[in-house]
Amino acid sequence: MRVVAAMSGGVDSAVAAARAVEAGHDVTGVHLALSRNPASYRSGARGCCTIEDSNDARRAADVIGIPFYVWDLSDRFHEDVVEDFMDEYAAGRTPNPCLRCNEKIKFAAVLDRALALGFDAVATGHYAQLRTGTDGLIEMHRAVDHGKDQSYVLGVLDQGQLRHSMFPLGDTDKPTVRREAERRGLLVADKPDSHDICFVADGDNAGWLREKLGDRAPNHGGDIVDATTGETVGSHTGTYGFTIGQRRGLRLGVPAADGKPRFVLDIEPVTGTVTVGPRARLAVDHVSGIRPRWCGTVPERVDGTVQLRAHGREHRAVVTVEGDEVDIELLDPAEGIAPGQAAVIYDGTRVVGSATIAATRPVAAARMSDA
Repeated sequence: MRVVAAMSGGVDSAVAAARAVEAGHDVTGVHLALSRNPASYRSGARGCCTIEDSNDARRAADVIGIPFYVWDLSDRFHEDVVEDFMDEYAAGRTPNPCLRCNEKIKFAAVLDRALALGFDAVATGHYAQLRTGTDGLIEMHRAVDHGKDQSYVLGVLDQGQLRHSMFPLGDTDKPTVRREAERRGLLVADKPDSHDICFVADGDNAGWLREKLGDRAPNHGGDIVDATTGETVGSHTGTYGFTIGQRRGLRLGVPAADGKPRFVLDIEPVTGTVTVGPRARLAVDHVSGIRPRWCGTVPERVDGTVQLRAHGREHRAVVTVEGDEVDIELLDPAEGIAPGQAAVIYDGTRVVGSATIAATRPVAAARMSDA
């Protein structure tokens, strides 16, 4: 097969490209230029949008012995990922830009261009596994290394995209990948993993949003209100600086009566009100999802598990689907779940699909007291 290997400049994508070559494919390395101005995004070795990363990817391609190109997708990335990130936070929601990047860029824009150029598949360094099911459909499963598993951020891929995807690292753990990179003579063998959001230069999401949103934000400040007493206990300069479940950085002027920490329970961007309260009130047992994306056949019901954040644990759940609405009853309550996040649905290790969280329901007081 003719394969485009998406090379970020990190060790995972480099080894994935090398494995694709070793498997007998005709591989071309491609680095995605995602920033209109590389200096405006992250610098150093913590991201995937830098000039250093592009150079690392090129050197890796030279060592592997494959052609290498840079594809400029900066305008598409800004519109579909960065603008979406800002819009979601301004609306009081908490998006995951990595899912949006996989959906709109790596497995849409890149895959579309690759197919148009006569390639058969796109290979990436994501940790996930693909298998052919008994029904002939391509199934996506969790990686062998559950600590590095990235099936959550790939839960937006549909069957058409999975049929043209390759994840060569799904059966391997990270230490093995680093040893293999060293054996292959790849200089990125010891390069640190990327962290945080690639286009936020210093990891300060709130500061970045404050600078970028400016007058686009629906409010420039408001009250922080205690859910238990109704008392105003602080103020803020913009709801985009908060997310459900947040504890740090609240700067509350009035301590809680019980002396315990308070957490963000609700965000109302129109009035600018941020509601805080005790940790117990973060627990939810029901999630409503919209805009579902299915990896295969659309299910009516799944008795399985859901993962509600990128590095979160699985929760046993009963999922029912009606049209574009997904109803998730959590048998294991979850905490700090925010609208805008993704709920990725699993049947065992198989990814069934995902939905964007639209609303949650707190655990009933009686149930909380019984816990």
